[in-house]
Amino acid sequence: MEVLRLRLVVAVLVLLASSAAAARAPPRIAPLPTAALRRLYDTSNYGKLQLNNGLALTPQMGWNSWNFFACNINETVIRETADALVSTGLATLGYNYVNIDDCWSYVTRGKKGQLLPDPKTFPSGIKALADYVHGKGLKLGIYSDAGVSTCQVRPGSLFHENDDAALFASWGVDYLKYDNCYNLGIKPEKRLQNSYALVMYPPMRDALNSTGRQIFYSLCEWGQDDPALWAGKVGNSWRTTDDIVDTWKSMTDIADKNNKWASYAGPGGWNDPDMLEVGNGGMTSAEYRSHFSIWALMKAPLLIGCDVRNMTSETLEILSNKEVIQVNQDPLGVQGRRILGEGKYGCCEFITMSNLQCNLLSQVWAGPLSENRLVVALWNRCSETANFTIKLPAVGLDGSSAYSVRDLWQKEDELHALPVLDAALKMDSPAPEKKRSERRRHAAVLGSQALEQKSDQTPALSSPPN
Repeated sequence: MEVLRLRLVVAVLVLLASSAAAARAPPRIAPLPTAALRRLYDTSNYGKLQLNNGLALTPQMGWNSWNFFACNINETVIRETADALVSTGLATLGYNYVNIDDCWSYVTRGKKGQLLPDPKTFPSGIKALADYVHGKGLKLGIYSDAGVSTCQVRPGSLFHENDDAALFASWGVDYLKYDNCYNLGIKPEKRLQNSYALVMYPPMRDALNSTGRQIFYSLCEWGQDDPALWAGKVGNSWRTTDDIVDTWKSMTDIADKNNKWASYAGPGGWNDPDMLEVGNGGMTSAEYRSHFSIWALMKAPLLIGCDVRNMTSETLEILSNKEVIQVNQDPLGVQGRRILGEGKYGCCEFITMSNLQCNLLSQVWAGPLSENRLVVALWNRCSETANFTIKLPAVGLDGSSAYSVRDLWQKEDELHALPVLDAALKMDSPAPEKKRSERRRHAAVLGSQALEQKSDQTPALSSPPN
């Protein structure tokens, strides 16, 4: 059996759709062309409940203040962030939401019961800030909570949904992140006679819709009540996990949890494994490339969580990889997922005396793209060298066609044609570094497109240059 040997650290190979095509995406997933693809990349749960407000045809992209700034935000930070998104070219790539997280509001409501911007940190008000952001060609997002208080104990929107939604719309807000703190113990959903009676998040959905302004509705329920089962008719995205932390363990754990709900996502409503940590310093560059690659493949929201005003060139290079972004924004809208996991013993990392985290050494994640293409991630989850060997039918490719392959991190065509029949892909990861801070984690995303060629007419298998 012939083998293609890929010597990669973090690489992506695929042929991709343009962002313009993504903007014209239909609100429903087209049927996948083969039974093998339909079996591996089930989308049967998508579309049963989807909210149709014309938004989220592809996963949202932008920036959020929380991961880096937490409560240390002000209108100058937001304005300068909008400036930086434009000057770095990130806005041109699709990062168009500038989202203010918790702590923007004053600690109490006004005399008429209205939300008030904190006069010390947002003295110009949210309307003026929205006008500034819109003037940059961007959109402004804001934060509230489906409880009596936000997580940082500012006023929540529970029982104030209509007034708050109307206020957000009057300010020109384009996006609402709606959290789940101090909710008085009210469940976001409860089951009644085999149907969902939704009692927390729908009131804000209805209030937003009644304003007449299109406002992206992002549910932040932390996955506690399996929102993928019910949130599709409520919001445009729903958190499936706890908050992310800027560590390898947190990122990989969250990816695994989000994977469970792949069949429920699609145009109009997306699983949200939380914001990106790329550039915040807790992981290596290779680990951040893995983070970005897997989030893109999973059709997760790409919300930058670092200080874009002061990011390194390496961080900008990761976040601005156009071809990886196009995987995320592909108009077909099928969430990629874990297909295979290999490793005789796996790898284990000592966390505490009672916590030993073990991963399968080699994982394969994949997902179909539009125009008969496939994205495949070879993910080395450990610090040891991993050899990946994949028979192409395992990821849904048949043996009657040839496939072209592109490396999206090297931005090279690895080969022009690869016979599928009795062929395999293999990845040799570099040997691990001794220091934890220098350990390399690896994710390679592969993609293919069928060529008009029979398997017995394909050229001989070639290898990339040494």
